[in-house]
Formats: sequence, C-alpha cells, structure tokens
Amino acid sequence: MLSLRLRLPWNSIGLATVLLGLILFFSVFSDYFFSSVTFRTLLNQIPALTVIAVGMTYVLLISGIDLSVGSVMALSAAVAGVLITQSGFPLWAAVVAAMLTGMICGGINGYISAHWYIPSFVVTLGMLEIARGGAYLVTDSQTQYVGDAVAIFGTTLPGLGVSVSLVIALLIVLAAQFVLIKTVFGRYMIAIGTNEEAVRLSGIDTQKWKILVFLLAGMLAGLGGVFQLGYLQSADPNAGLGLELSAIAAVVIGGTSLSGGRGSVINSFLGVLIIAVMQTGLAQLGVSEPSKRIVTGLVIVAAVVFDVLKGRLSLISADSKWT
Repeated sequence: MLSLRLRLPWNSIGLATVLLGLILFFSVFSDYFFSSVTFRTLLNQIPALTVIAVGMTYVLLISGIDLSVGSVMALSAAVAGVLITQSGFPLWAAVVAAMLTGMICGGINGYISAHWYIPSFVVTLGMLEIARGGAYLVTDSQTQYVGDAVAIFGTTLPGLGVSVSLVIALLIVLAAQFVLIKTVFGRYMIAIGTNEEAVRLSGIDTQKWKILVFLLAGMLAGLGGVFQLGYLQSADPNAGLGLELSAIAAVVIGGTSLSGGRGSVINSFLGVLIIAVMQTGLAQLGVSEPSKRIVTGLVIVAAVVFDVLKGRLSLISADSKWT
C-alpha cells in the first residue's frame, strides 16, 4: 500500500502535464477553445462520466470489466424520469429509485460473475442489452421530458459557473480515493485484482467483495443517470450509447491496469478530463464524429500498450534486483 501511495503523485503529475498540453494545443489551433464558456460547458458535461469512471476504476481493480454502465445509466434515468412525470414521485424518491435500479443491475452482474465464475465481460455484455431494452420499455421508446423537476442538478453555483452535479461528483471522487488507499475494502480490491486465489486461500470471501464492487458500480451508474437527467432535463432511452467505452478509456488513461491490482480514482478523474478536453477540442477543430471515435480508440490502444510495457519494465527491474 505504501508503494501505491508513493506512485500516485508522480502519475498524477504526468497526467496533469498531458492535460495541460492538450489545452495548450487546442488553444493554439482553435480560436474559441480557451475561454471560460468552453471550460464551464466542458466541466458541466462530465459529472455522469466522472461517477461512472469511479465505479469502473473499482471494477478494473478487481480484474473485472463492466460494459453495461451506459445502458444502466439510461435505464436508471428512464425510471427516475417516468416516476416523476407519470407517477408524481418527488425528486428524492426518484433519485433513490434510479440508484436502486443501478444497484440491482450491478448486483446481478456481480453475483453471476462471482458466483458462477463467468467472465464479467460476458455477463455485462448481456446486461448492456437487457438494460437498454428496459430503457426503451420504460419510456415507450420516447424521450420523457422532465423539465424543472430535476433542475437542481443542473443548477450552477453563483460565482463558480459549475453545476451541483459536478460538485457531488468531485466529492465522490475524493471519497472513493480515500476508500481505496485508507480502508480494508480498498486493500481487498487491490489484493483480489493482484492474486484472487491467494486472497481466497487466506480465508477472505472474495465473492462477497466482488459483488459489492459491482453493486457500487451499478449504483454510481444510476447516479450518473440522475446527473444526465438534470443536465438534459429529459430521459432519453438512447442516452449513454458508447459511454462504457469513454469510461474505460478514461480509467485506462488514468493508469488503472486492465489486469487488475493497480489504479487510482484521482487519476481516473484526470483521464475523464483528458477525454473531455480531447473530444471538445476536436469538435471545435471541425473533426467529424467518426474521426473522433477513431482518435478515442487509438488513445485507448496506446494507453493499454503503455500499461503492458510499464508492467514488463517493472518485472525486468524486479528481476535485476535479484540477479
């Protein structure tokens, strides 16, 4: 754990340098990028992706993956929107329902994956389709306009220009980082991702902790649906298409290993900012949507290759100490 804490600042500095470099690049080549309007808009668009990236960080830490988060977010937003518009539920009850919806989906993912030893890739791929179909059924395949009932989440704070959703998302990032580096739960996640069999043989119920991780990831996807609802003031059954790829990209860019056992929530948030700046900057440069997706895919591949090379260099360095 000590080595993890020592590595975090240096990784964060490197990511912050990349982020500043992107901002400088787009500021030079775009006449409109470097402005308070651009930055406020960018920041107010990322709360949903931020909390989903927190959950994805935890999932990748235990050597899993969750491809269903975008669809679960859409389903959770749909449930909350329909409860408000058609059933007259108060906002707080709709928010709870959205988070419970996400937890149910995450719990199913976790239980099937952990209890029957089925790769989470397969399980969450199935949940991706189930939740998306559920979103269409709940909304009757139509956008549900909620209006001012959820305006509080999109309200900007005076003098700051950032939304309530962003403030909540940042608090969740800090809390999740604290849990990761300061609690038993955090140590268990890292240990499970590093060597699950050794953890199991030491008497720890790995299934329970893995299910809890997927429950949290689902709950955060549900909260992301609430943030999206507040931002758009409507529940769109098509919302979140491809969001799982953006979340994975942000987390991998942040240095969380796809093989598990290594990661940082703070760095995942920096990855979210890098993805957001890159997408906004490319849009302002007039790059088409297909081209933006190509660039995002290349960034994911480059981050994974870098992670593999870093792991191999670490092994070589460790071996050299014993020779």
